[in-house]
Amino acid sequence: MNVKEFVEKDIFKVVHLGSNPQQSIREVFCCDLLSIAMGRAPADSVWVTVMSNINTLAVASLTDVACIVFAEGSTLDESTLQKAKVQGITIFYTDLPIFEAALAVHQLL
Repeated sequence: MNVKEFVEKDIFKVVHLGSNPQQSIREVFCCDLLSIAMGRAPADSVWVTVMSNINTLAVASLTDVACIVFAEGSTLDESTLQKAKVQGITIFYTDLPIFEAALAVHQLL
């Protein structure tokens, strides 16, 4: 599955479709500790987190995750969302708890 196909599943609110809708999605990754995510987030993964700040975007770019799902109602402030758009990062929002959001992704893959 790629990012575009994932978007079409319509399970989370799409906030921004990034610059690489053809990027593959191979697995789901859950982590709220950015230092751990920086070293362990697999490329081509859907990263589910509640850490909605500019540093999350830096880690996403560094690790080449396919997209970020901000769970549990977590959202980006406007300036951080604009940065995500500039960096071409695909962003989703959901009110689901992290586990349920990750499980939904896992079941699609």
